[in-house]
Amino acid sequence: MKQKKIILSCIQPTGEMHFGNYFGAIKNWVALQENSNCIFGVVDFHAMTMPYTPEILQSNTMGMVLDLLACGINPDKAILFIQSLVPEHAELSWILGCFCSYGELQRMTQFKDKSEYNKLQKKESIVSAGLFTYPILQAADILMYHATHVPVGKDQEQHLELSRNIAIRFNNKHGEYFKIPDVLFTEVPKLLSLADPSKKMSKSLGTQHVIGLFEDETSIRKKVKSAVTDVDAKKDKMSIGVANLFELLRACDKEEEYNSLMNNYDAGTLKYSVLKENVANGLLELSKRFIARKLELINNKNIIEEQVYDMSAKARAIAQMTMRDVRAMVGLPKIK
Repeated sequence: MKQKKIILSCIQPTGEMHFGNYFGAIKNWVALQENSNCIFGVVDFHAMTMPYTPEILQSNTMGMVLDLLACGINPDKAILFIQSLVPEHAELSWILGCFCSYGELQRMTQFKDKSEYNKLQKKESIVSAGLFTYPILQAADILMYHATHVPVGKDQEQHLELSRNIAIRFNNKHGEYFKIPDVLFTEVPKLLSLADPSKKMSKSLGTQHVIGLFEDETSIRKKVKSAVTDVDAKKDKMSIGVANLFELLRACDKEEEYNSLMNNYDAGTLKYSVLKENVANGLLELSKRFIARKLELINNKNIIEEQVYDMSAKARAIAQMTMRDVRAMVGLPKIK
């Protein structure tokens, strides 16, 4: 019998989820949990690499858990853990850091991008060492659970390659132990800002550039209605603004509407107002479902918190077995 894939994927608790997060990752997680052994993490250690407030981090962490459950992550089918409740991640990160070169970390493009963002925001006078070394912690997240596959976007491929290199070096020195994780590329839409389709949908650009999963109907309709369309219009090519609206419609699984409106576009009869209305309806259909589910979860918040602690304990049991083996292999004392 074919062995199930072990899939590891994590998300930072950086505030309420938006449709870019959902279509770019979480929708795929929900599908993957049906046929794979999935371990999903809310990585609050990673969120500390950028300027933050302790109270907001704590609130965002549990908020992200609720968002993921509302989107369809099922505790009966997957493990959903909070990273800081599994302190072995930090321990493994230190050990794996001894198998990673300074030069490799210097080449990480996300470090350069986030460093520049940090300086521009002028929130902190320093760029933290945590921001520099967090790809090693990311490698620990992956290797801890012996993941066979990691779903990544193109912007994360470099980090997974670093995880693979670290695992290979460790195995070469101490014997075959860590699985070398494979990239799991899935077809995910590249969603752009409705306010500026030359940029990715991202909260860092401002609230006008994202649509929250739990945003109210009036706000969602207003943002879609005011979406930029013919920003780079050419006679023989669809503008990126219009293409982005079509991408959103397809991401909502509105294939019939997508095909009908695309035919209108090809025929030169498409009204952007009709396209926008269909996109807004598709997003709202999903949003209303998520809101209803989240309200249920909030009403049972104490039970949910207990469930998350239980799932984090399951993750920690795996992590403790990994660290027992790793400590023995690298020459550290056995923990009694």
